[in-house]
Amino acid sequence: MVKSSTSASRFCEVTVQGKRLDRVNQLVREEISYLLQRELKDPRLGFVTVTEVAVAADLRTAKVYVSVLGDEAQWKGSLAALHSARAFIRRWLAPRLRMRAVPELSFVPDRSMAHAAHIQTVLERLREEEKAAGEMPE
Repeated sequence: MVKSSTSASRFCEVTVQGKRLDRVNQLVREEISYLLQRELKDPRLGFVTVTEVAVAADLRTAKVYVSVLGDEAQWKGSLAALHSARAFIRRWLAPRLRMRAVPELSFVPDRSMAHAAHIQTVLERLREEEKAAGEMPE
């Protein structure tokens, strides 16, 4: 009985495609980060960090997850600035990515850093309360 090697070749294709997609994600993240730090001059743009990029398997779209240091008004202003600069960012990326087509970008807020800071604050407060309760005589 002869086994077909199509499943093995399919696995290899998926692995190669996955590695390529990871490289594209990393390159897009690095280039957009550089652009935001040094090239894009918009007064609404606060301290923005690109936390992750997820390019679709067909390379047509990309979700760019960003974190903003500041209050809700700074979040809204920065996301509005990024939204209005999408076409500029795509044109800027085109010669740097060396791909047939630059993915359509959508900017998504990533509030995981703020959430982690909130959890850290709650844990510190609980430790202080526990320490204060332990010092009181019974």
